[in-house]
Amino acid sequence: MVMEKDVLPRKNQANYPGMDEGWWESVMSDEVFVEDTSFRCYSKQQEMIIEENHLDWTRVQNLYKNDEVVKLKVSGFNRGGLLVQGFGIYGFVPVSHLVDFCIVDCEEARKEKLSHYSGNFLNLKVIECQPSLDRIVLSERAAQSGDGSRKKLFQNLKSGEIISGIVTNITDFGVFVDLGGVEGLIHVSELSWGRVQHPNEVLHIGAKVNAVVLKICMESSRVALSLKRIYPNPWDHLLEKYTAGDLVDASITSIMRFGAFARIEEGVEGLIHVSSIDILPNQGSMNDILKIGQMIKVEILHIDVNRRRLGFALHFDKIG
Repeated sequence: MVMEKDVLPRKNQANYPGMDEGWWESVMSDEVFVEDTSFRCYSKQQEMIIEENHLDWTRVQNLYKNDEVVKLKVSGFNRGGLLVQGFGIYGFVPVSHLVDFCIVDCEEARKEKLSHYSGNFLNLKVIECQPSLDRIVLSERAAQSGDGSRKKLFQNLKSGEIISGIVTNITDFGVFVDLGGVEGLIHVSELSWGRVQHPNEVLHIGAKVNAVVLKICMESSRVALSLKRIYPNPWDHLLEKYTAGDLVDASITSIMRFGAFARIEEGVEGLIHVSSIDILPNQGSMNDILKIGQMIKVEILHIDVNRRRLGFALHFDKIG
């Protein structure tokens, strides 16, 4: 793990705008952090083995509490990862927590890659332990940092710090980042000051990324991160640079049935409403006029910095 010395100004360390407890609860809930809920998909034979051998929750909880590495045998797999067992432990290793596993979309290739793990032994760490849900999640990636690394990381982590990590998984709701034995989450709302349709537009698996630590939950070993807060909020000074009536260059970022979004600078986008676009009979639709990435000239109709909204009018004689 590499930790930067830079720390955000103190005024930004206490309460982040838009980050109320409701937001935090949604980010830190199990529904958000569990990337594959099928890890209790044991076969009936495996469930009988577990019942006969009695799952040793005390040992599992001690491994988790002491942040120890344990070697377990791969007993099976499903689409989401590996089933492992040994020494009274039966758990699941998500594919994103396997060091040498490259995630592929092809189901057959994915199945073949996972099948090669069967019978092998892996060094693992317990990263989630919930007896009430019969949930034990382990990580090969976290085990690389050795015994006790999670405790050391949490002792050093501070809200407002900039920390480096590696992107391990991308979902609809955000990006998971390995911080060196602890996994953090950059929620989709914290990826950019502008609109993000999907997190994979911003980051890719395996990328090294710097992010601001927003909040730390030691009890569940979870960290909320932000990518956008590394940079100044462009909306804070927008009225100093633009005013209604200005003609500015813009780039089309997306086309919807109700209009098109265009970016005038990083993190600042506005809407060209369909009602302001004159489509000629021989043009068909907006897709015949505009293309994503196309450079155009727009007139700013209105600016609402509080709601981060811009209204544009398209100038056809200035289309690039």
